[in-house]
Amino acid sequence: MNRNSPEILAPAGSMETLSAALRTGADAVYVGGKKYSARSSAANFLADELREAADKCHLYGAKLYLAVNTVISDDELEDFCGFIKEAADAGVDAFIVQDWGGAQIIRSAVPDAVLHASTQMTIHSPLGARLAEKLGFSRVVPARELDTVTLREICDTGIETEIFVHGALCMSVSGQCYMSAVIGSRSANRGCCGQACRLPFSSCGNSSAAALSLKDLSLVPIISRLEEIGADSLKIEGRMKRPEYVASAVSAIRDAFGGKQPDMQLLRNIFSRGGFTDGYFTGNRSKMFGVREKEDVISAHEAIPKIHELYRSERKTRTINFHAVIKNGRGVEITAYCEDLSVSAVSERPEAAQKRATDIEFLEKQLSRLGDTVYELGRVTADIDDGLAVPAGRINELRRTLTERMNRAIIKAEKPVYTVTDYVPVIQTVPAARDNSPLPIRTYCRTVKQAKAAYELSEYLIIPHKLLDDSFFDEVQKERIIVAPPRFIVNAEETLSRLRKLHDKGYSHLLCHTPDSIALGLEAGFILHGGFGLNVFNSLSVHSLARLGLSDVTASFELKASQIERLSAEIPHGAVIYGRLPLMLTRNCPIKNETGCGKCSGAITDRTGRSFPVACNGEYTEILNTDVLFMADKLSQLHSLSFGIVLLHDEDEQQTVSAINGIKPAGNITRGLYFRGIDSNNKRRNYED
Repeated sequence: MNRNSPEILAPAGSMETLSAALRTGADAVYVGGKKYSARSSAANFLADELREAADKCHLYGAKLYLAVNTVISDDELEDFCGFIKEAADAGVDAFIVQDWGGAQIIRSAVPDAVLHASTQMTIHSPLGARLAEKLGFSRVVPARELDTVTLREICDTGIETEIFVHGALCMSVSGQCYMSAVIGSRSANRGCCGQACRLPFSSCGNSSAAALSLKDLSLVPIISRLEEIGADSLKIEGRMKRPEYVASAVSAIRDAFGGKQPDMQLLRNIFSRGGFTDGYFTGNRSKMFGVREKEDVISAHEAIPKIHELYRSERKTRTINFHAVIKNGRGVEITAYCEDLSVSAVSERPEAAQKRATDIEFLEKQLSRLGDTVYELGRVTADIDDGLAVPAGRINELRRTLTERMNRAIIKAEKPVYTVTDYVPVIQTVPAARDNSPLPIRTYCRTVKQAKAAYELSEYLIIPHKLLDDSFFDEVQKERIIVAPPRFIVNAEETLSRLRKLHDKGYSHLLCHTPDSIALGLEAGFILHGGFGLNVFNSLSVHSLARLGLSDVTASFELKASQIERLSAEIPHGAVIYGRLPLMLTRNCPIKNETGCGKCSGAITDRTGRSFPVACNGEYTEILNTDVLFMADKLSQLHSLSFGIVLLHDEDEQQTVSAINGIKPAGNITRGLYFRGIDSNNKRRNYED
């Protein structure tokens, strides 16, 4: 991007909020449509409103980005394609995308569209960013959980980088949160998150604790550091927030760039959860947790009137010049010039002056009345015959006509023009049907004892890479081991070095959780297997990942069994059929924050008393479901599967054998979402319903 400073990117869930963002200085705004947006509870924009929003942004010289950052089902592919074509015609400047198949549709339907890789894609390394660029994305929105060093490395790849600087933080890494879906059928990956993380959770029985609720992020006081590392765009979170929230955040960032001290107290008053944090960016994650208190609500109520003044009037973003020709015997003509555009308007002939003749000073006075426009007056020139007069009302009418025409000329000049094809997505391949032979099992093991018990019973063992140093793995067939890299990669170069050494030892298969691990696997020469973290939700995603080189994929466990049955069989696909489903992938440990590692209980409980195991992996934790998914007796309804995934947690050897052999475990079981599915409407309900 050719900018003197990073782009200020503001959210808008309504036209009022979009106006507030533009009037306070946003360089770009991101919005959602009524469908396919990760904030479906926001007001969002209809097709005509989207066109109006694009026009308004372009008039200001700003960009409009459309968030289509949810996963898409096979049944929606054709409708999604039509929506993309409508949005392109409306003039959006870029599409923010999560879904692999969705990105393929956009590239096919609008080949010259600009694609931004959503934070929902969970890109968190330079290798992942380079892969996104190779796939046709011009910008990447990295995971919010990254520190300065990694963000600088991503910026240094050359792809445009958009970094969150202010707003709410999810406890889970974006794109890897399934809590709201599994517990309450409200999928974050489908834009319907029920925000279960804001409810009471505790690792030590504290009923008032909110162990999964983080403070809001704000990097506004250190915004210059983001400029210094090479960030192209600074993103404010909050498409469900009020106009006052967006206006105050944009203004604070503008002040910081302008050398003024941003009013952090005002920002805190308008919305916070007990203050702000910069923990991920600075690496200090010790005081990141917080909840919305009564005092926060009171402060917001008092701050709102002050914020209104920030966006009461149009912001002057363009200079307009006028040249008037007032000649005897011909109509009054005024031409307006703005940048390289010009428009003209003509009115009735001038009159003979009875008192004062029209002069340049009079014209400047009337033409300077631009208060309701984006224009500030530049120069006024004129060619005027002596002794002529033009009424003020007529000059004012010409001024209004000229600014309206200039608006249209600017919007037309700024609006992107796309190539829109007649492409319609078609699922080419027929779903596969397995014969009556037993379903091959791939077992994810967390301990060597589990691996020993599972080895003879499994097609593959999926083993965390650090576990492979145990001598047991020296004796196994390495072609039956799928190496599992970290789900969140903190140091890509170290991880790549480790994987290369394992490849040299004979390990040839790699589990791919995110674009980052795909990139690592391609770099190190592994056979690639797609994990559930890729959120494969439709047949075109299967196609896209096959083209990328994956040998098989795991279907999203947010799909219903009937949807999995209809997936394309271009490459084999499997599904998780046993285990405690991972509800959250977190960089912060909720137990460590509340009690410290020395008193680790290994679980957190919710307000109903249910216990959720917490698996520690050093640099990240996984919060697991309270009930065990069990599908061994329902495999007839998953007949298209090429393999089943068994996810082990703390099972002993006998429990491991039982899990692989399809024996129902003791205690509560769940069928996950395979039959009940996820809620497709926006009706908000508590997560335990």
